[in-house]
Amino acid sequence: MLNTPAIRAAVFVVALLPLARLVLAGAFDWFGGLGANPIELVTRSTGTWTLVMLCLTLAITPLRHWTGWTALIRLRRMLGLFAFFYALLHLTTYVWFDQFFDAAAIVRDIVRRPFITAGFAAFMLMLPLALTSTQAMQRRLGRRWGLLHRLVYVVAIAALLHYVWHKAGKNDFSEVSIYAAVIGLLLGARLWRRWRRA
Repeated sequence: MLNTPAIRAAVFVVALLPLARLVLAGAFDWFGGLGANPIELVTRSTGTWTLVMLCLTLAITPLRHWTGWTALIRLRRMLGLFAFFYALLHLTTYVWFDQFFDAAAIVRDIVRRPFITAGFAAFMLMLPLALTSTQAMQRRLGRRWGLLHRLVYVVAIAALLHYVWHKAGKNDFSEVSIYAAVIGLLLGARLWRRWRRA
């Protein structure tokens, strides 16, 4: 059932809904518009959905093991690419609308502000994963493909640190703690399974 094109198409459409909401809010003032600070809202929204897509990507393997639904694995690449897509929108919003392509200011931010450093590192680590996500690259890289794509664990931790350090300035960890718990659970499940198989 989960292997049907209809399920994959439904996941694709649902994953695009956050972007559609932003576009409609900006273009037609729907859903209350983009508020008094549109740049902050778009940055926050795209960052949040990057984390959500990362969590969903990491959830596929444990869910497959727990449920036995092997067809779930066919959704993992799509969700991973959506995580990269929203990360790209997040970075673009910062580079374009927040910094206006000021390379010197961006470099200063990366060096001086830990949360920007972590976010930039997460994106740079996602880039080779997105570029090698095709089946052709998987065949070409062989076993190295699997090793490379384990970087997603580092990406998840770097993205979480990006969020934690950003919220640290506001001393607001309520939402961050939820993502930390989810990512910790998903990575812990992998370690537990590996330990049991050892």
